[in-house]
Amino acid sequence: MAASVFDSAHLRGLFGDPELSRLTGDSAEIRAMLIVEGALAKVQGKLGVIPELSAAAIHRATLEIQLDAGGLAAETAQNGVVIPALVSAFRKEMQAPEHAQYLHFGATSQDIIDTAQALRLRQVIGIYRARLSQVLSHLGALANEHADTPMPARTWGQHATPTTFGAICAAWGDPLLALLDDLERVEHGVAVVSLSGAAGTAGALGPKAAETRAALAEALSLRDPGHSWHSDRSGIAALGAWQTQVTAQIGKIGSDLTALTQTELAEIHLGGAGASSTMPQKQNPVQPAVLVALAGHTAALNTALQGAAVHQHQRDGAAWMTEWLSLPQMVIATGRALIGAAELMGTISPRADRMAKTMDLTQGLIHAEALSFALCAAMPRPEAQAVSKELCQQAMATETHLSKVVAERFPDMDMSAVFDVATQLGQAPDDAKSFATRVNSL
Repeated sequence: MAASVFDSAHLRGLFGDPELSRLTGDSAEIRAMLIVEGALAKVQGKLGVIPELSAAAIHRATLEIQLDAGGLAAETAQNGVVIPALVSAFRKEMQAPEHAQYLHFGATSQDIIDTAQALRLRQVIGIYRARLSQVLSHLGALANEHADTPMPARTWGQHATPTTFGAICAAWGDPLLALLDDLERVEHGVAVVSLSGAAGTAGALGPKAAETRAALAEALSLRDPGHSWHSDRSGIAALGAWQTQVTAQIGKIGSDLTALTQTELAEIHLGGAGASSTMPQKQNPVQPAVLVALAGHTAALNTALQGAAVHQHQRDGAAWMTEWLSLPQMVIATGRALIGAAELMGTISPRADRMAKTMDLTQGLIHAEALSFALCAAMPRPEAQAVSKELCQQAMATETHLSKVVAERFPDMDMSAVFDVATQLGQAPDDAKSFATRVNSL
């Protein structure tokens, strides 16, 4: 078994995300680091911190030279970070020591690694934004189409009161809509340049340190924080929390869909359901299960990531390494969850006839709450609750529909509205349509 399902040859199709795997992979990481080193040299040349001719040569070389990540492994294992090996290999490949000596001038490894990560996370967030918008678009369409499609709401796994499938979709989507709005704040926290030198004082960067950092931020289209953030991992922690919330909400959708496709209910049809190796009748809810599993995996990794926000002194090697172990997998897991959710929302079909049939399984008991409130017109509320409970117990004991039991007890009271699903949906249709409208305004 592969150490990570995202790297497994036979499991990556189930859990993987090729687009985000490329962004978190070695090649993308090394390329991003070279881009940062090249941009740093270029701005330092313009500011007169290093010779402009050398700056131009370094910048050009960072766009041309290709470094093999595998060739950096031995030295990285010794140093704990890749930058010393990268700088050494780059200077060798550049074959211009008079210029290469100014590579990485005044910066520290964390400046380059964190800034390169910021470049890639900015792309990741752009992908998240597009995918989440697609999920919401599907949910909005389903909510609008099925705003009035009745089905049983469930609490503690049991029938509660009537709702609609559109309202269910809105409940799935509302938290995701809020998370989409929150993505700008998350991006603000991670798309940040880092240039503060060995201990965050920028001492080796000279009197133009702040100016250099601002220029580097502008060159890379990143935010200048105005200070060192080597030990401030709040932006990374916020991203991890956001990813965990997204996958949790998508996992909730997966959990609900798994329940709604059970043989006893089958209120939802899933397109592209999985097959069993021995039971030809099975259509397993594979994608919903993947979404639930990814939610759990991301939550577990987030525990480590949040713990890594505690950086001792000005830099903490162990905490930083914990980020490397956790964040890339969280990036891929969240991306895969968004892909899976979009695919599911685009193919699921509610079975209105099954939903209606399921509502009748409890012999009208789903209307018990409405009954207790209707009886308030003839008696005090506590008495109405006690009578309703008694009538429900009678219906269950005699296996008689609740409406018949009520009619026998109160022959002169018109209780037809109580057992009319259309009148017992409350705000469900309006909630569904309101959500659809908000999605359409994106």
